[in-house]
Amino acid sequence: MRIGELAKATGTTPRALRHYEQAGLISSERAANGYRVYGERAVVRVRNIRYLLAAGLTLDDVQVFLPCLDGDVAAAPPSDKGLRVAWERLAVLNERIAAQTEARDRLESALRHTTRPGA
Repeated sequence: MRIGELAKATGTTPRALRHYEQAGLISSERAANGYRVYGERAVVRVRNIRYLLAAGLTLDDVQVFLPCLDGDVAAAPPSDKGLRVAWERLAVLNERIAAQTEARDRLESALRHTTRPGA
C-alpha cells in the first residue's frame, strides 16, 4: 500500500509516517516510480506506535518496543526494559507537570490582586 493509504488506514499523516520511517520504526520499499510502498503488517505496527505515543512515550522510547510492534502491544505483557522506559517517562512527565503547576500558581498569585482586563 502507498503512504496515503497507510495514513488513512491508521489515522495518521504521511508526514508522520515518513518521520516514523526516518526513526527506523517502520520501513518501506520503493516502487519503480519512487513511491513508498508498505506491507500490510505496517498497519498494525503504525497503530502500535501511535498507541505508545498517545500513552506519553517518545519515538526514542518506542525503539525499546521494536520487537513487539507487530503484535498486540496493548495486550502483551511488557518486558522489563519496556517497563523501565515507561516508568522513566512517567517520572519526566510528573516533573514537567509539577514545574508547570508551580509556574501557574506563581502567576495566579501575582494576578490575584489585579483587575482582569475588560471586566
